Amino acid sequence: MSESLIDLLISQRPLVAVLVSLAVIPLILCSQRRPNLREGWTLTAAFVKFAIIVSMIAQVTSGKILETSPLLLAPGIKLYLRVDAFGLLFAIVASGLWLLTSLYSIGYMRRGQYTNQTSYFVSFAICLSATIGIAFAGNLLTFFIFYEILTLATYPLVIHRQTPEALASGKKYLAYTLGAGQIFLLAILWIEVIAPGSSFTPGGFLHDHVNSGVLPFIFLLFMIGTGVKAGIMPLHGWLPAAMVAPTPVSALLHAVAVVKAGVFGVVRIVGYVFGTETLRIINVDVVLATIAAISILLASIRALGEMNLKRRLAYSTLGQLSYIVLGAALGSVTAIMGAMFHIAAHAVMKITLFFCAGSIDIATKRTEIKDLGGLGRSMPITIGAFTIGAAGLTGLPLLVGFIGKWNIGLGALDADLGIFIAVLLISGVLNFAYFFPILHTAFYGHSNLKPGKEPGIAIVGPLVLTALLTIILGIAPNAGLELYSLASQAAQDVATPVVAQEWP
Repeated sequence: MSESLIDLLISQRPLVAVLVSLAVIPLILCSQRRPNLREGWTLTAAFVKFAIIVSMIAQVTSGKILETSPLLLAPGIKLYLRVDAFGLLFAIVASGLWLLTSLYSIGYMRRGQYTNQTSYFVSFAICLSATIGIAFAGNLLTFFIFYEILTLATYPLVIHRQTPEALASGKKYLAYTLGAGQIFLLAILWIEVIAPGSSFTPGGFLHDHVNSGVLPFIFLLFMIGTGVKAGIMPLHGWLPAAMVAPTPVSALLHAVAVVKAGVFGVVRIVGYVFGTETLRIINVDVVLATIAAISILLASIRALGEMNLKRRLAYSTLGQLSYIVLGAALGSVTAIMGAMFHIAAHAVMKITLFFCAGSIDIATKRTEIKDLGGLGRSMPITIGAFTIGAAGLTGLPLLVGFIGKWNIGLGALDADLGIFIAVLLISGVLNFAYFFPILHTAFYGHSNLKPGKEPGIAIVGPLVLTALLTIILGIAPNAGLELYSLASQAAQDVATPVVAQEWP
């Protein structure tokens, strides 16, 4: 390979990171009758993508912004990729966990004897490219295109089982997410009228338009457009229904791609389109924080009533994602940093729980919480990993879930909105309340069903690794990937000094 080509590839790493998983799709298709080769291509692409993204850490943490050459569609309308600290944080988490999810999927799909595995891995590859495109999008139009590609690529995964229930859930998923996408597009067009050709800018690019009476309405459109994928109540109806999909897809939806793309979009809009100061001036920041707080509590209460394991985890996700929205709305450096880091923290913990749910399903076919009795003894690794993930989500110190919540709480004090600390404390109690019965049943309950045993290393290995990450990142939140530093750097870029606010 010539030196000039190598230089070109290095300079275009954001684009290469997006395209690498697309490049292997023909190879996956050609290897349909050779599963080992097909899955080898999947793992190779996931590893290469992760390595490319990690290679950008040093430059981005030193303050450099990596950009690709823009593709001009028309005067003032362009598509391009831009890697900043926040985007890189999301990309590291997505690509790293996708590598583990790919390994897990191989074991799960084979053990479950699923059909159409080639199309499954093709859709997975497209989803991965779309997610990294969202992370690295330089402006709203680029973001929107990848956002919609992710919606369409995920649909075949949701309906993979092809049962009537899966097909109905798929229709619901498309109705919610495609509808939200059109609302998002309307907001983009409206923004183009006000500030044509604008790109994501730390602190927002609408500060010169704060006197425009339409900004609150545009913000509402953006929050609906991103809030559906983020699962903000009452826009969440598609997510519990989508739990009919295979468990690796559930992990994909909750921890890596779809809902994370939604909440990532919320923070992008808050910090890089409007800016925290603009939100404060147009009086929507506390409104957004209040909606997030209500969503946290309602989702947690709703989780208490779910007896199906995956559906309880789904409602848990709704509450946990709203922590991120709350932190972004509070607007202080500490709160935004906590919100950004919780994107990574939640991903690691929730993927652990879904991996464990899949392990239980594959080994025992048990999906209801009441049937989990005895699994703590017959499947100690799986239930042990589940315990770590659940403890992390309740906010136990020295686990990764504590860090984001602690900083969001401090950020509420910085914003003189200490009432939201009460929300965090109540939700922590509710988190414990809906996780404790699962663990108590698994360790101390009894079941007349056939005992399970740990499935193969391809399933157990990833869940052990993510459980270990829950501990490691709780003690050393940078841990080689600089996730905490990236969150801190991004938060300092977008936040403005916070003045005391009055509760409305």
